[in-house]
Amino acid sequence: MVDLIKYVRKGLAEAPSNPILKFSDYASKIPDVVKFTLGEPDFNTPDHIKEAAKRGVDENHSHYAPSNGTIGLRKAASEFLSKKYGQNYDPETEVLVTNGVTESIFDSVLATLNPGDVMVVPTPLFPLYMTDEGVINEGVEIVKVNTADDGFKLTPEKLQKVIDKYGDRVRMLVMNYPTNPTGVMYSQDELDALADVIRDKPIFALCDEIYSELNYDQPHASMEKSLHDQVILMNGVSKSWAMTGYRIGIVCAPKNILQQIAKVHQAIVTTEPTPMQDAAEEAFKNGMDDALPMKKEFQKRRDALYSGLTKIGFECAKPQGAFYIFAKIPDGFEQDDNKFIYELVDKARVAVTAGSSFSEGGEGYIRFSYAVSMDQIEEGLKRLEKFVKENKK
Repeated sequence: MVDLIKYVRKGLAEAPSNPILKFSDYASKIPDVVKFTLGEPDFNTPDHIKEAAKRGVDENHSHYAPSNGTIGLRKAASEFLSKKYGQNYDPETEVLVTNGVTESIFDSVLATLNPGDVMVVPTPLFPLYMTDEGVINEGVEIVKVNTADDGFKLTPEKLQKVIDKYGDRVRMLVMNYPTNPTGVMYSQDELDALADVIRDKPIFALCDEIYSELNYDQPHASMEKSLHDQVILMNGVSKSWAMTGYRIGIVCAPKNILQQIAKVHQAIVTTEPTPMQDAAEEAFKNGMDDALPMKKEFQKRRDALYSGLTKIGFECAKPQGAFYIFAKIPDGFEQDDNKFIYELVDKARVAVTAGSSFSEGGEGYIRFSYAVSMDQIEEGLKRLEKFVKENKK
């Protein structure tokens, strides 16, 4: 028998499985576990959006949509971005509908980077961005910049240092704000300062703004405002309207760049389900403020979880967006975060995510998601406090 695994794409067979999913599967088998691991809102999609999806089915919107997405959705998304954030993109030529922001990232990287190019990734960051070079685009080098000593924010000085080292090979800067896993949000001045470093250089800024509606302490800021021609902007409906299962993302870029990204999309997806596009159009068009009640509840949960964790002895920066808290493992415990999360779930039935899953700068940290009810937060804090008291050395 031929062992065909030897002949799959180089780098793919050796690439590790997602450690977050592996642990989540393990924790799910433990009875009565409190899971602070969820990466999606625990709310239902607004009714008017669900009705739009149903209408799409009833009206037989069951055929292929245009590959770039229905013009109704592209116009609605364009108008939403313009009204909300002052981001202006032509829906005819500068907006592409994708299978969630995950596909937006894949398409954009595959369309713009060549073997030998360098992609700069501030870490810790969601592992999707750091998929093995041989998996997402063979020959591309991912350079990780540890931001742990700078409040989990990339500084212009560190970015310039990378450019000085790698020179013209640097082709892309990846930015995600508010950030998963830290909840950190950049100010407009901070983003402008980073933009100044790469301005007029042949460097793309891949800006994932999927959490743009979940900012708590300041208005949403964007690198697009000061670097429009170099930004590939990504957003979608998953987080702001609790529509993770609808799988609708958008990517926006100058016309000539978007045309190349669209070629990748056409080759691997063709188009998105038409009724799901109807639902997303409704979200962007008539759900301008749908996220406000959800954001208010998330802020309440953030404050409760942050207060509880600090009282127990966890050191953590108060997040300004998304729905995550990144906490340092307290003194008196082994700082191996992977061992810590398994011990915690086995002994206390509390599941969190290992910080090292998010690469350099995450070691010794754990991520809490507060996309859970207040009752779950309170119960989880009780169990966590008991665990710390009984196991701290």
